[in-house]
Amino acid sequence: MEPMDKESESVGWAFRAAGLAAPEVMTFSVTGSCNVRCVHCWVGAGTPRSFGHVSTKTLFRIVDEFVGMGGRGVRITGGEPLCHPDWREILQYVSGKQFETVMLQTNAMLIGDREARVLRALNCPGLALQVSLDGATAATHDYVRGTGAYAGVMAGLQRLVDGGLGRTVSLAFTEMRHNISEFPELLERADSMGIGSVVAGTLVAFGRGADERFVVPPLSGQYLELMQRYESDARFRELYARIGRMAALEWRLDGEARDIGCTFAAHPYLTPAGRLYPCLMCQADDYAVDGVLDKGLAQSMIEGISLWSALAEISRRRRGIPECRNCPGKLVCAGGCMGRAWGSCGDLTVVDDRCGIRRILYQRFKSATSED
Repeated sequence: MEPMDKESESVGWAFRAAGLAAPEVMTFSVTGSCNVRCVHCWVGAGTPRSFGHVSTKTLFRIVDEFVGMGGRGVRITGGEPLCHPDWREILQYVSGKQFETVMLQTNAMLIGDREARVLRALNCPGLALQVSLDGATAATHDYVRGTGAYAGVMAGLQRLVDGGLGRTVSLAFTEMRHNISEFPELLERADSMGIGSVVAGTLVAFGRGADERFVVPPLSGQYLELMQRYESDARFRELYARIGRMAALEWRLDGEARDIGCTFAAHPYLTPAGRLYPCLMCQADDYAVDGVLDKGLAQSMIEGISLWSALAEISRRRRGIPECRNCPGKLVCAGGCMGRAWGSCGDLTVVDDRCGIRRILYQRFKSATSED
């Protein structure tokens, strides 16, 4: 990919000179509109106050700038990106930019036969389709996404599979107290359909997900039960090794110390309102750049360097969080995700919201290792 101009070309150099990871994969939220109103929505999409659609012409200009910076991949998200009237043109445009990865994040409810044909016709080697599915049953999924949502997503998934796109699909499963036990069953469902993978992530108490009247994160005991099932169920282990990913099980499987440093600047996130965050998880407004759709991406990235350098320093200091001192996993997680810490607690300098669960799992892993 050829650099668009000198300003775009210089962004990567400026990031590296500041000790930051250069932007590699960027998430573009192309609309705040959505066809459902999920009770755990991180960005609060699908309400009358949500931002509308990003101008397609403006989006193409921003994408071109990202190409000029040497960007390697894009994620197209929302809201629900298929609510954007020009979603086909947007995907066709980014697919023609020779990115290594082009991911569409969707609830799949709007994927009919025509939409599946459009996606198949992209003929994009790096195409990835991330489909939200929060349960293996209608009751569980619909609890957070509304009546009929499960039937809608399953119909959309089947059309993708019938169109030969099943292996490009990754199911995105949000771990919550009411659904965590269905993760093994969801692996079975995905495997039977020929779907490529199932990736789980714990609910963050942010956006609409902060309302504990509707959804809450799983209990530590539920994770322990899942771990015990993993240890005793050969079929679950085989499926997980082939198509699954869940952080809690990775904590159990990977006890090795490793050098941890937040790479937030490598994965910036642009909202429909033109606000640029260093990553999707770290939506702290004090470290955001506004007016990107008007001033341009390259200028905005340069503006963000001083803000994100300050974030990098906070990330380095997180290694000294008091709660981590006597934790058996302190060299593995270093307080967890800084973005999650802000989203759940409004504080970048504390442990993230999964700390208590991690500590229990690390201790169990340490005890099991000692017994061996």
